[in-house]
Amino acid sequence: MQGALARVSPQQFGIALRTCAGETAAAGDAAVPFSIQSMSKVFSLTLAIRSLDEALWQRIGREPSGTPFNSLVQLESERGIPRNPFINAGAIAVADRLVSLGDAKAELLALLGRLCGEPVHIDAEVARSEAESGFRNTALANFMKAFGTLDNDVD
Repeated sequence: MQGALARVSPQQFGIALRTCAGETAAAGDAAVPFSIQSMSKVFSLTLAIRSLDEALWQRIGREPSGTPFNSLVQLESERGIPRNPFINAGAIAVADRLVSLGDAKAELLALLGRLCGEPVHIDAEVARSEAESGFRNTALANFMKAFGTLDNDVD
């Protein structure tokens, strides 16, 4: 781990639950804001399914990968089509499809805000740190772009 996330204590742990009746239970560091990292893949996929329905699956598979989440190997053998939306290549392909629809960032933040019941924001320091050190993700995106899986610029 490097950059902004390296300063976050790995000892932090919090959990919160809200019932359908509106009751909340929380423990530990539940009130401490945190970066959701790969959990965002679930919400991006939700937004993409709502907007694209079956068209989403034209460039993204729905099978287990069997390789690490940031692997280039399987992506090469499958000609730039990620196995599923939960590996990094798949999440990048989902993001590409969302960007083609309009202001994906605003729509995603609005969805998260509705689900959380409060505004959600992007931590600029974490985003900058991830962009400065995300060489493998950039490689995945360039690789998919070379196969025609992505419509938008890699940046």
